[in-house]
Amino acid sequence: TVPDAHLEGVAHQPIMFTTDLALKEDPAYREITQGWYENPEGFEDAFARAWFKLTHRDMGPRARYISNDLPDEALLWQDPTPEADYAPITRRDEDRLKERILSTDISTADLVRTAWAAAASYRDTDMRGGTNGGRLRLAPQNGWAINQGSDAVLAELEAIQAAFNASNSRKQVSMADLIVLAGAAAIEQAANEAGYSVDVPFRAGRTDATQEMTDTNSFAVLEPASDGFRNALGSGGKRPAEALIERADLLNLTVAEMTALIGGLRSLGVTTPGTEHGLFTDQPGTLSNDFFVNLLDMRTAWAPAEGEAYVFEGRDRVNGAPRWTATEVDLVFGSNAELRAVAEYYAYADAEEVFIDDFVEAWTKVMNLGRFN
Repeated sequence: TVPDAHLEGVAHQPIMFTTDLALKEDPAYREITQGWYENPEGFEDAFARAWFKLTHRDMGPRARYISNDLPDEALLWQDPTPEADYAPITRRDEDRLKERILSTDISTADLVRTAWAAAASYRDTDMRGGTNGGRLRLAPQNGWAINQGSDAVLAELEAIQAAFNASNSRKQVSMADLIVLAGAAAIEQAANEAGYSVDVPFRAGRTDATQEMTDTNSFAVLEPASDGFRNALGSGGKRPAEALIERADLLNLTVAEMTALIGGLRSLGVTTPGTEHGLFTDQPGTLSNDFFVNLLDMRTAWAPAEGEAYVFEGRDRVNGAPRWTATEVDLVFGSNAELRAVAEYYAYADAEEVFIDDFVEAWTKVMNLGRFN
């Protein structure tokens, strides 16, 4: 550095970095800065908007704000949803809609998988995603590879929605609510087939966002590279079991809740479409604790499947006959000490009813993530 004494009488010149020069020399930036130079009020508005976004981005939807000193405008990055201008459906309507849903040819696994796809976009780090808004049917979520197959289910549900809404002038059902209700109907039916009567809690009030209310670029970063709950291994540089733990943390789940959800989803048939990985049951679609019972069965010897990373084959220890296939996500509930303890608790012969109750409670929690209104 040059001592200050040597700079006496020398005029100080501003120093500019290449980032500063870009605002002046780059044609795209020049157009913006020239506009603000000619319109200072426009610059003040742009700066205020950018600062507000910077300091509020991780607070989630506007419904979480408690101050009255807020902009009147609902901003796109706040993931707005419309206010309902109709009465919500009643318990009687819910029962009618469930009957209509279960009368279709949609499988239990597909109904549950679609409801999960809508809810599993939530991340607790900034409270974005979730079922409210029904954005599973909008870009970019309707194009995510991990949600493949949901479009056929959504088409059936949209027909049910249209028929119901056309027959009611005052009450309406949103697709956001109907997707969740369909999952609840499938779970109740699956529990009934196991000999248990359960009532999956449902609270109406979700509304449907439009494509214009959805920032496709910012929603694109919510796309999961994998989802162990659906046994979709995908990619992304993480081991499947590690990705499962990360997803469970984003969904604000405890160890027990994560374990119950995995066991329930597998018994309901939710795994990678086209495979039977993790379906440790002879009665898929029935809500049972079979996943845990068969996972811990010492008659099965596990070995890596040839040519498939993180996939394993389970064979009978005596005669070598194939019994099951599984992913690393499934087997971690037998190999990890903490997870195995929970799995053993649910595997007891008299634990099935407790397991079903715990599954329903964890499922309901996930379906309501992101609802702050």
